[in-house]
Amino acid sequence: MLSKNDAQMVYETLLTSPGMNEEVKINLRIPRKSVLLLSKLIEAGLTSKGGNDSDGLFAVVDSNTFEEIKAIAMDILGKAGLTDTYNKLVALQTKG
Repeated sequence: MLSKNDAQMVYETLLTSPGMNEEVKINLRIPRKSVLLLSKLIEAGLTSKGGNDSDGLFAVVDSNTFEEIKAIAMDILGKAGLTDTYNKLVALQTKG
């Protein structure tokens, strides 16, 4: 088992490896329910950045990368036609 510092070093090494900034095209065909769940999981992961970071990955990721991930989540919601639905679900959660 790696210590938190060792895990951070491994992640930092992987993220700075040659070719990691190259764009890739991913063609996904997933159900809308999976798109909603994936978007919520991304949001939960991004909001936990300031919380308990047990695996050390978030410590080595810059804020621009987090914004890119947020944009990806919004993009997949838009492509699935679920942006309004997602926003309404989030609004319901914050009211309750």
